[in-house]
Amino acid sequence: MDLTAREQALLLELTQVLSSSLDLTEVLGRAQGTLARLLPCDYAALCVSRPERPGDYEWMGLGAPGILFAHYPELAAVELGREPGVKQPDAPPSDANRLSHKELKRSLLYLRCRELGLPLEHVMAVLLDLRQDWHGGFTLYREHTLPFSEREQALLDDLTPYLTNTVRNCLLFGNEATRGDLLDALFRHQGAECVVMDPPEHEKLRTPGATELLRRWYPEELKANDARLPQELREHLTRLRAPGTKRVPGVDTWTRSGGKHDLKVTFVELPEQRGSHPWVLVLQECSRAIPMPEAWRLKLSRREVEVVQGVLSNWTNETIAEDLGLTLNTVKTHLRNIFPKLGIESRTDLLYQAAWRQKPG
Repeated sequence: MDLTAREQALLLELTQVLSSSLDLTEVLGRAQGTLARLLPCDYAALCVSRPERPGDYEWMGLGAPGILFAHYPELAAVELGREPGVKQPDAPPSDANRLSHKELKRSLLYLRCRELGLPLEHVMAVLLDLRQDWHGGFTLYREHTLPFSEREQALLDDLTPYLTNTVRNCLLFGNEATRGDLLDALFRHQGAECVVMDPPEHEKLRTPGATELLRRWYPEELKANDARLPQELREHLTRLRAPGTKRVPGVDTWTRSGGKHDLKVTFVELPEQRGSHPWVLVLQECSRAIPMPEAWRLKLSRREVEVVQGVLSNWTNETIAEDLGLTLNTVKTHLRNIFPKLGIESRTDLLYQAAWRQKPG
């Protein structure tokens, strides 16, 4: 979409505000005025929740009345953002996914809102793919009859990746940042190593295990100088910082695949720190394994459990044999014995059944 000069200026202002703090309440408060100029609405609201705690919502409103939050659980099942035609994360609703005004007036949401004193006429919502075991949604509300336009939906689409990054970063680092200096707090971040860069080349700090982790993944490149950030990570950071770069979901996460694990690097733009604009690279070595259902362990021998764990890690039979010190034929024999014990037909079925059993409910 071709943006007008005014739209470009407002989007630029919003993206700068959204990276100005790691306090979510503060950053949304700063963004409210600019957002209202770009996407006029009576009020807006951000909602986040954890999948394992359904119905437990954390709300932040941009002018939204408290009654909306108090009664949201009873409205959630019929909220427009949940109507048939479910939208993809980070994508605004299209006309095909929205109710007509006539249909809206007959909907339970419309009628119940009026009973509660919320004369809503139009709603435009987007799901936020936070990728940190959180669900998120951002919604704009209008009480007058002017509907949201296709152009306004496209503008929300352009804004959504920045909003997603802001919410994710605040949830990830915000609590630590409020306890003291953010850069010091990164050393206490659980389950990851961090490298903080003052782009393009200056490194501000790294956590104690970061060097060893990078050395394992880039042995040849870091043989001569293990204090330098690997080239492909430096290049990716440069691309993210390029003027006019349009953020898309997932572009701020780099994954390098290995034989048994992946290296996931999340690039996080931090608020200004003492005159500089640092970025933190969060380094995590991740297993690709699907957790094994506990009921399976009771049916298998110790060695069979180890073989299944190899399959759930997406290892080949050759890798499983090497890891367990077995011959390839022995691994195949174990699998032939495992399948009937678990009532499973194949390796593919094993992966599917294990993943399906992880779903809640």
